[in-house]
Parts: sequence; structure tokens; C-alpha cells
Amino acid sequence: MKKYLQQYRPFLIFLGSFFLTYIILTFLYQCYLDGFDENTADDITTLVSKQSEWTLKLFGYEVSIAPVLNEWYVYYQNQTIVSIVEGCNAVSVFILFISFIVAFSGTFKNTAVFILAGTTFIYALNVFRIAMLTILLYEFPQYTHFLHGVLFPLIIYGMVFILWFVWITKYSKYAD
Repeated sequence: MKKYLQQYRPFLIFLGSFFLTYIILTFLYQCYLDGFDENTADDITTLVSKQSEWTLKLFGYEVSIAPVLNEWYVYYQNQTIVSIVEGCNAVSVFILFISFIVAFSGTFKNTAVFILAGTTFIYALNVFRIAMLTILLYEFPQYTHFLHGVLFPLIIYGMVFILWFVWITKYSKYAD
């Protein structure tokens, strides 16, 4: 048994680091969410909603947003097009991203900078995703499932995968 533990030590350290980071960050995020009334959107979701509205207006779309219980509705052409809920704020993606980076950590500075840059990029991509979904769902409501359930998750998780690949090959302790 000791032979196998020694042989697979790097893999076991990766798994332990990943899951420990994931559990801690998930716990902290849940504590954060517990600070909000169940009928009120959390501050991160509110910020994402307001920045999605700002992005759409930047591109010339006359949209508005309004809170409805614990979500935000985006209105365009006098229609509710999307609702932005806690799951849309990308925090779960941040937690997954950060857990992986920590599990393959490099120097403290590189790890911290890459986490900050990566989460900022994912955040901006998510705001753009919501803005694009709003317009695409208005124009092509028949493709709601494909756009929301397939295309945009593929884009977000695809970019996270690319960031992970860059991290492992350029900055982690395993980079050549």
C-alpha cells in the first residue's frame, strides 16, 4: 500500500488540494449567500445584472432590468427576455477554476495573479454571455435550450479549459 501511495503521491496531492479548495470556497460562498433573504438577490448577482444591462446599452440596445424576488429580469422591446438568478453569476465557475489552479499551483505570485486575471476574464465573459443571450433569445426564442443549455456553457467552460491548459503548460510547477 505504501508503494502505491508513494507512486501516486502527485495525483493524490492534486486531488486533495482540489477538493479541499473546492469545499472551502463552496462553504464560504454558501455562508455569503446565507446572509441574504431568500427573496432578495445577492450582491454579486445584482452586480452581474447591472453590468449586463450596461453592456447591452453600450451596444445600443434599449434594455432595462428590475429585481423580482431573488432574481433580476431583463426587459427588451417590452418583453421579459431573461431572468438572472444566483446561478448565472459565474461564482460556481470561479470556484471550479480556482480549485484547479490551486491544485496545480506554481509560485505564490504566479498563482495569485493567474487566479485574479482568470476570474476577471471569466466574469467579463459571463457578463457578455448574458448580454448576448438576451439579444439572441429575443431574436431566436426557438433556440433557447441550445443557446442557454449548450452553446454558452460550451463557450464558458471551453474558455476555462483553455485557461487551465495555459496555466499547466506555462505557469504551474509542472510547466517545462
